[in-house]
Amino acid sequence: MTNHRLELLAPARDAAIGIEAVRHGADAVYIGGPAFGARAGAGNAVVDIARLATCAHRFHAKVFVAYNTILEDREIEPARKLAWQLYDAGVDALILQDMGLLEVDLPPMQLHASTQTDIRTPAKARFLQDAGFSKLILARELSLDEIKQVRAATDPERCTLEFFVHGALCVAFSGQCFISHAHTGRSANRGECSQACRLPYTLEDHRGRIVAYDKHLLSMKDNDQSGNLPALIDAGVRSFKIEGRYKDLAYVKNATAHYRQRLDAFISAHPEYVPASSGRSSHHFIPQPEKTFNRSATDYFVNGRKSDIGAFDTPKFSGEMVGAVTAVGGNWFELDGEAALHNGDGLSYQPLTNKGSDKLEGMRINVVEGRRVFPNEMPRSLATGTTLYRNRDQAFERILERDSSDRRIGVSLVLTASNDGLLLSLTDTDGISVAVRHEMSLEPAHDGEKALASMRSSLAKFGSSDFAVIQCAIAAPYFVPVSALNALRRQGIAALEAAREAMRPRLPRATPVMPPVPYPERELSYLGNVLNGHARNFYKKHGVELIADAYETNKVSGEVSLMITKHCLRYSFHLCPKESKEWQLKGITADPMTLVNGSERLSLRFDCKACEMHVIGKLKKKPLAP
Repeated sequence: MTNHRLELLAPARDAAIGIEAVRHGADAVYIGGPAFGARAGAGNAVVDIARLATCAHRFHAKVFVAYNTILEDREIEPARKLAWQLYDAGVDALILQDMGLLEVDLPPMQLHASTQTDIRTPAKARFLQDAGFSKLILARELSLDEIKQVRAATDPERCTLEFFVHGALCVAFSGQCFISHAHTGRSANRGECSQACRLPYTLEDHRGRIVAYDKHLLSMKDNDQSGNLPALIDAGVRSFKIEGRYKDLAYVKNATAHYRQRLDAFISAHPEYVPASSGRSSHHFIPQPEKTFNRSATDYFVNGRKSDIGAFDTPKFSGEMVGAVTAVGGNWFELDGEAALHNGDGLSYQPLTNKGSDKLEGMRINVVEGRRVFPNEMPRSLATGTTLYRNRDQAFERILERDSSDRRIGVSLVLTASNDGLLLSLTDTDGISVAVRHEMSLEPAHDGEKALASMRSSLAKFGSSDFAVIQCAIAAPYFVPVSALNALRRQGIAALEAAREAMRPRLPRATPVMPPVPYPERELSYLGNVLNGHARNFYKKHGVELIADAYETNKVSGEVSLMITKHCLRYSFHLCPKESKEWQLKGITADPMTLVNGSERLSLRFDCKACEMHVIGKLKKKPLAP
């Protein structure tokens, strides 16, 4: 039974960050390999991933490798070979987008369907389950009701539902954004997104009137599902994913600890659920997600459509508001507010002369004297009335720079006498037991209570191991040299580590349903992201009759949808016909709008039936040379 296990899945830019994620409570870590990951700048050598796997497996935590780009024909065989290297390194699962990889000899490891496969419907989810995927990473845009529908269409014992609960949000449906490739030759589906969604745009209506000027209209706030975890669990989600394979160590520690504590609190109140790995993490700080990189928070569409999901003012991390400037001197300024500032804090602000711009300016605090601040360099643009934000809390960052968590597996000890010495039994919280012996002649202790206390103290010194004693029972007090007890303890720890590895649960590879189940559609446009012959054969095998080439082949001419998104600018600016009774009575439909960035003009068309916005454009630049 797997449906009662809740998994916290943390990102890792590198092995060191992944190890810290495990220490801070992650049940699994996802990381990029040397190639074929959708974050081209976050690759890692196989030897480093092996080191992470060794650490994670001690706690029966898992390591997943993001293998989620679409592949050219020439890349299929290198991808197959690398998959086997990752398997030999201890990787537990591959996260895939390209269906062509299901047509080659992959190692017997679990496959997860990337969010890049665009899982929005029960039919698509059921198909991927039946095609052999054991985990489905759902589209970020789904509501609770939609997640429940996906769960109802799939088998919880055959596949797990995973959902993003924290971090940056792509405005487009994952796998359905081609702006980067069209404009720069860098394909988001091949790990090289240029993030056109974070640029400033002016929004014009169909008559050329300006609706919004120089705003980051495709930039979303960051995802935060902290308050929705019980509802997501009720809807069927069992894996809770933190975004951030480009993020730094402080972000990963902070976010992982935050959601670990949230999930542990839920599990304590609902004992029918258990964590998906072993051990408990003790955090040496109070997690505060708002202290590390974020663009303010939204729960997106989980509880229905909302108008305040955009980070329109700036895509940068401005930080927490700490007050407004009340006076300015030659090398100092004063501010109101009650936030405790520290030497070394970083402050940001938008100059009053450039209000509404994303061009944040900043400074580092040298000295704080009450409400008077002496920065490292006095900004010329700082004026009375300017709102200040703290985007680096020096005291909090210093905590996270040190060892900030300790993870241990609870062990119960029982020491008894045997015919030829002592027998120490160790049983961990997973129920794994070992017993070790130490041959010696035994003599009763003269002072029983003192001897018992000394024996318990020696046996409980587990030091830097992964274990902590939660119970120690000693049958009778004996006179035993401390060296003998230390040797027995070390022998017991080594035996338990070996037993845990031998009994470590392995993720089984799912067997596809035979004969191959039909794909939900008979035709695939360029939106199907078919870039190689193996993927084409996969879809043909599953009944698709017409298969277009991927956009990255540069064969799609003219203007097409370069981005499909549930984010709607008409809704954001209260121009949605479906929301206006007057417009509904008059039968008014949603006219196109235009996004303008310099000389670039992108048409917006609105599919009100599907409640989606399409950003229309055409191919302008050939792809980058390999």
